[in-house]
Amino acid sequence: MKSFILYISLLLSVLHAEQISDATRSKINIVDIKNDTSKENVQKWLNNSFGLRPYKANYLLPFGIANKKYINHKLNIVEYEQYEAEIQVSLQLEVFEDIFGLGEKYSLAYTQEAFWQIYVASSPFRENLYNPEGFVVFPINDQKSIFQIRSLKLAIAHKSNGQPNTEDVLEFNGFNLSKSINYFYTTLRLQHNTLITDLTLLAPFPGSGNLSDNPDLMNYLGYTEAKFTYFYHKHMFSIMARGNLATMKGATEATYSYPLRKDKSYLYIKFFSGYVESLIDYNKNISKLSIGFSFSR
Repeated sequence: MKSFILYISLLLSVLHAEQISDATRSKINIVDIKNDTSKENVQKWLNNSFGLRPYKANYLLPFGIANKKYINHKLNIVEYEQYEAEIQVSLQLEVFEDIFGLGEKYSLAYTQEAFWQIYVASSPFRENLYNPEGFVVFPINDQKSIFQIRSLKLAIAHKSNGQPNTEDVLEFNGFNLSKSINYFYTTLRLQHNTLITDLTLLAPFPGSGNLSDNPDLMNYLGYTEAKFTYFYHKHMFSIMARGNLATMKGATEATYSYPLRKDKSYLYIKFFSGYVESLIDYNKNISKLSIGFSFSR
């Protein structure tokens, strides 16, 4: 019950943070500031215009249920349930643009996803995933094809759960808590009216060291991904499919969002089925439905 109250308090604070911030800052008067540079920077502060903006969806999903109980690999001190909450924070910052005169934009991004066993004793986090990226997006003005090409993205990224290597720790019986991958990917984005299609190819860095924590990860993650995002009035639907054609393993994910407060919060529903829902259980097939709120799309 304490964890539930804590979660609701956190949710309400996020929902009202922007409103409170706006109310406080609206009292600031810049008219009488004499120095133009100071006035400009105060105005930027008032506008929150420091370049950071949403990257992937930012969400709080308090109600998630999987088709099986999760395994606690940390010596099984607490037994996990199939019920849990999910949190994702994802931001990007544009750092350069148009270096080659092609209108391209260079950005850095960071995404952190947390799987929170809020409904068990002490409410531990089952796993935290850390995903920094650097990428460049080249715009493409295709007007001829039905599915018009809009951009080409080239990226380099790292994803890990930040856990220590436990392969040689007797108590873990050879299981390694540490899971990670360094990888490249490229995404071709296409558009047909309100349908956005993202086609992605992914490959780990050369060398076995980049998959040393989980050498067979690509058998489950796969090298290809297709994502379709469709807008209908205020509704937004997406469906993603990825996998390894050689092993016939992968995953699908479907999401739905609808605005509750204009440009501030959305109803968010997510269904996942397949492998690599989280890195710690990447080789476990999981089906899971989660419901909550997002604060970007």
